[in-house]
Amino acid sequence: MQKSVLEAIREGVWDFEPKSVKEDCFDPTGAMPGTREKLSILAERVESGLPLWHGSDRTEYDDER
Repeated sequence: MQKSVLEAIREGVWDFEPKSVKEDCFDPTGAMPGTREKLSILAERVESGLPLWHGSDRTEYDDER
């Protein structure tokens, strides 16, 4: 069974749906949108099979989380 969307794509599974994960199981990021830091964190989430977004992620420049 695939752990992440990346593994599913490598295996030719195009209808992969990751398991639902509660937001308290992974940390939000305060990295500013569009930065290498934010992209790196999003990539780590995908590779780990976590949801791409967390409801408390920083979404705007003025947002100081």
